[in-house]
Amino acid sequence: MTPAADETAPTGAAAAPSGGGGGGARGGGAGRFLRWDTAVGILLIAVMLAGAGTTDGFAEITNLSAALNDIAEIALIALPMTLLVVAGQVDLSVASMLGLSSALAGALWDAGWAFELIVPLCLVVGVLGGLLNGWLVTRVGLPALAVTIGTLTLYRGLASVVLGNKAVSDFPEAYAQWASYTEPVPGTFIPYPIAVFIVLAVLAAVVLHCTAAGRALFAIGAQEDAARFAGIRVRRIKLALFAVTGFMASFAGIVYTLRYGSARADNGLGLELVVIASVLLGGIDFNGGKGTLGGAVAGVLLIGVLNNLLTLNDISNEIQVIVTGVLLVASVLTPRVIALVTERRDRRAAVT
Repeated sequence: MTPAADETAPTGAAAAPSGGGGGGARGGGAGRFLRWDTAVGILLIAVMLAGAGTTDGFAEITNLSAALNDIAEIALIALPMTLLVVAGQVDLSVASMLGLSSALAGALWDAGWAFELIVPLCLVVGVLGGLLNGWLVTRVGLPALAVTIGTLTLYRGLASVVLGNKAVSDFPEAYAQWASYTEPVPGTFIPYPIAVFIVLAVLAAVVLHCTAAGRALFAIGAQEDAARFAGIRVRRIKLALFAVTGFMASFAGIVYTLRYGSARADNGLGLELVVIASVLLGGIDFNGGKGTLGGAVAGVLLIGVLNNLLTLNDISNEIQVIVTGVLLVASVLTPRVIALVTERRDRRAAVT
């Protein structure tokens, strides 16, 4: 394998798998209902029906709009994170980049900058942070997990340097209303950040499941060396994915700041675990090469609905964190157990 092979043009879609499944059975008919992402979608519907039947106020339009708005940042970051994990990578620094973006926005607003200039600058910082992650992974050859654990601390530290321990508020009312569920898209109960997410989710689904670029991501995640020898620009694609993830984390930081009306260096602390839990819960294989964007979206919605139900039933935030942790463990462990049981069953059938 030579560096030149990494930069050659793709030779065609035939070299990469389509990546349709999330760890469940493949094929048509009844086998489709055995897919993990389908099961998560069914579970989401079941939880919503149970919530509507058992919890007062859950099915009200105002609550549904608020529940959607509460997962806006998670949903936005989960989109590029899904593509990244499909390609066999991960970025644990997203919540710290969210915090850095929030802190930078607050510091610049406090210094008298126009908000229309603050937003693009924060987005550029997000891209640069993502490029740093990508460069360390693709050029230096460090593992993404180790790199992004390091930059998780780095970006959070920079946020503290930029803003310190103070909070900045009083952002422009028009932008604050845009990020609030009390001012949804006209004629709907959908908050504007979620409307942005829906548009981006459709675009990401088309890219992932209907284009050669999407097939390249599955190929990289399934077997990187084979993808490289097939002519796929592995390093460039990874670098682009990290840059997009940094961009979206920074944008989520702007949304988070406006939604809560406060810029702080510790905004979004721990949010990366919820994002990862949502993506893995939706059936994206942490080892890469498997999953669907629809499953990831269902995972995000499921965690959001569960947290909303727990809040309406006066369950503490600590319990909600425990529930998220249990879901994360279950999303990783359950497909492995199913695969192990299936493998043993097939072996026994082959022997007999």
